[in-house]
Amino acid sequence: MFQGFTYPEKIILASRNTNKIEELHVILSSIGIKLRSSLDFPELSDVAETSESLEGNAYLKALYTFNMTGYPSLADDTGLEVEALEGRPGVRSARYAGEKATYQENVYKLLKEMEPYENRKAQFRTALAYISEEGTFIFQGVCEGVILREVRGDKGFGYDPVFKPHGKQQTFAELSSTEKNEISHRGKAVEQFLRFLRGMKVSGE
Repeated sequence: MFQGFTYPEKIILASRNTNKIEELHVILSSIGIKLRSSLDFPELSDVAETSESLEGNAYLKALYTFNMTGYPSLADDTGLEVEALEGRPGVRSARYAGEKATYQENVYKLLKEMEPYENRKAQFRTALAYISEEGTFIFQGVCEGVILREVRGDKGFGYDPVFKPHGKQQTFAELSSTEKNEISHRGKAVEQFLRFLRGMKVSGE
């Protein structure tokens, strides 16, 4: 499947989110890949997330970055899908309380909406798009858990302080980055991506 594919030494992450960049830097550097981001390319514009799906938004961002830089490009879109809210905030997770909403504002809106519900089931889902000269590839990761009624922890970002993954007593914001990456939605999507890359590496030898 990967005959003739090349193992990239450098990948551009279509993001200016320093938390996200650091998470992926730690993971990719472990296999010798240099991660760069939109922060390293001032000429790049922000891409409007106009798709109604996580996969579509990830694709739009990766395609733009690849076309502009010429380097293999990676982009993700992540949504928190809450069962009692019929999947909301979903694709609008980063903008749930408004286009310029802060993490705290989004969390506050979620907790207010969840007040009447005993059903606290939720899942984080990440769609990861990778585009290079070899083509377009989509990977997905899911982490199930529950939404707490209060904020706990000061690590992570986004909804991490109110999301407790199954099998853990801590929220994402209470776990170390290593612990979080081992079980998180983004970590699972990236692990699929790494398996893909390792296949490419082997085939090129």
